[in-house]
Amino acid sequence: MADRAEYARKGIARGRSLVVLQYADGIVFVGENPSRALHKFSEIYDRIGFAAAGKYNEYENLRIGGVRYADLRGYTYDRNDVTARGLANVYAQTLGTIFSSVGEKPYEVELVVAEVGETPEQDQIYRLPHDGSIVDEHGSVAVGGNAEQISSYLDQRHRDGMSLAEALKLAVQALSRDTNGSQREIPAERLEVAVLDRTRPQKRKFKRIGGAQLSRLLEAADGPDGSKESSGSGTE
Repeated sequence: MADRAEYARKGIARGRSLVVLQYADGIVFVGENPSRALHKFSEIYDRIGFAAAGKYNEYENLRIGGVRYADLRGYTYDRNDVTARGLANVYAQTLGTIFSSVGEKPYEVELVVAEVGETPEQDQIYRLPHDGSIVDEHGSVAVGGNAEQISSYLDQRHRDGMSLAEALKLAVQALSRDTNGSQREIPAERLEVAVLDRTRPQKRKFKRIGGAQLSRLLEAADGPDGSKESSGSGTE
């Protein structure tokens, strides 16, 4: 079992890191991803988002299974019965079964399931490592690559009530830090960004952010002297 765990951890660490942060109006997902087609972040249901690091084909299978679970449960019972906690439990059972099976290799994936609530206090973020355990996270979480170093950076700087521009800037700064402590620049076109925005009037709160809107948000967090400024939610 120790060998299987080490195998899975090494596979996850080879992938690019991603971060999930709470901000005043919801939850933002940020990751370095040069591909425009192979997404790290996806919508699962009305208020629920999905993020994953590791092998794409493996976490894509999990994402599709989660969408099917959510659609079936929402249709059979009620849309409000589809929750991030219930989805995290389903993923935990699947990952745990695969990890303990001697007939197949463990999945090289680490997942984040997030649900935006009516208020920041009702937001839910769950991290699911390769072995199927569930970690209830608050404020910020990082997975993949050098996630431990990024998490430490975020824990020291993340605060409640940040604007979207501020949270996005912090996420990019955390992802830009190399393992040796140096800073590199990640251009906007290499970023994948999505939000669960509680202020959206429609039921579906998930939205991707890119192009000119993303560039404006990145610029909005810096004042003329490079200091951070609040710019509101920044969503359209």
